[in-house]
Amino acid sequence: MDLKARIRKALAAHTRVPMAPGPVPAAVLLPLFYKEGEYHVLFTKRTEHLNHHRGEISFPGGVCQPGDEGPLQTALRETWEEVGIAPADVEVLGVLDDFYSIHNYLVTPFVGEFPANYPLRANPLEIERLIEVPLAHLLRPEIFRAEDWTWKGRSHPVYFYTCGDDEVWGLTAAILKQFLDLVFAEG
Repeated sequence: MDLKARIRKALAAHTRVPMAPGPVPAAVLLPLFYKEGEYHVLFTKRTEHLNHHRGEISFPGGVCQPGDEGPLQTALRETWEEVGIAPADVEVLGVLDDFYSIHNYLVTPFVGEFPANYPLRANPLEIERLIEVPLAHLLRPEIFRAEDWTWKGRSHPVYFYTCGDDEVWGLTAAILKQFLDLVFAEG
């Protein structure tokens, strides 16, 4: 089975856990693309002058706007605004569980593929640079670690993936970990 079929099957078989509304609804796209014979994940490094999540590595996405028909449209619209991938050029492969962020967002993550050699364009108002990481790199155990952090009096695991000089952590790493665990779980 090819990887795209494996991803679709794993996400379709997963019983998604939605969360109750309350926090600000938001959505992201975990964007995959094929390059140099293997799948890659596209991350963004946010600019330092933003009000929220400045300098962090994240997936394209943002807050649901009143005109959005739902979280998927939000994820696709934000991906278009941030990195220039047209919504029609994203093949949605599935959806992951909702995540609460410590900044009071309820984030719905979608997984999608965009065509190889796509002419990406980072929006300089939001994105400092784009980061392309081979999926195989993210599966290497030595680049992953978990730390227990205390927040609001409770201990929570915080995940980290080292990608060269960059470190993916927090909510983005939690979403990435769920994706990798679902698709590449043994057994």
